[in-house]
Amino acid sequence: MTISRNISVMAQGASSSGILAGGYGGLGASVSPTTAGNVLFTADGSVWSSTQKIVRGTSVATTSGTSVDFTSIPSWVKRITMMFQGVSTNGTSSYQIQLGAGSVTTSGYACVTSAGTSGVTTGSVTSGHVFSVTPAAAALSHGHIVFTLLTGNTWVGSGVVNATGVLQFTISASSIALGGTLDRVRLTTVNGTDTFDAGNVNILYE
Repeated sequence: MTISRNISVMAQGASSSGILAGGYGGLGASVSPTTAGNVLFTADGSVWSSTQKIVRGTSVATTSGTSVDFTSIPSWVKRITMMFQGVSTNGTSSYQIQLGAGSVTTSGYACVTSAGTSGVTTGSVTSGHVFSVTPAAAALSHGHIVFTLLTGNTWVGSGVVNATGVLQFTISASSIALGGTLDRVRLTTVNGTDTFDAGNVNILYE
């Protein structure tokens, strides 16, 4: 009776420790979240741990350099959101996001981006997930792009980003088949030489 009661409590999302059945870590395995908002998680079924349901990276100021990399993304991740607040560069090259497994993948993307104010479309882009069409040095980009694991190592992305200063928003979508398990994402520009000069970027992964 005690075992049944504890399993029921855990199934209801209670924060107290419980005993899990054999299919969930072995009879008698006592586990409990250690931090409010965490969930019990196991990557391969062997070890339970208290893990954040959605993990936030460290925000990076996009005030210098030609790219921003987020690396060491765990292998269990199935969705990544890249967020932008006031991002700008000193040039007019379109922004793009590139995913990677071991190294950044710079080709093989199927991406189309359309500008909501001008009707301009980039056509099919293969160098990354492009999310701006006619950027200007004065434009400040706000919004987010979400990437979701479709199957194997194939990811699909979509999002809406608004650019203040030029009163433009863009809708973008893409897909990419990586050569291995994703472990990094990069924010850069299509020409790779324009320098960031304002804003912040961060990621969520889950």
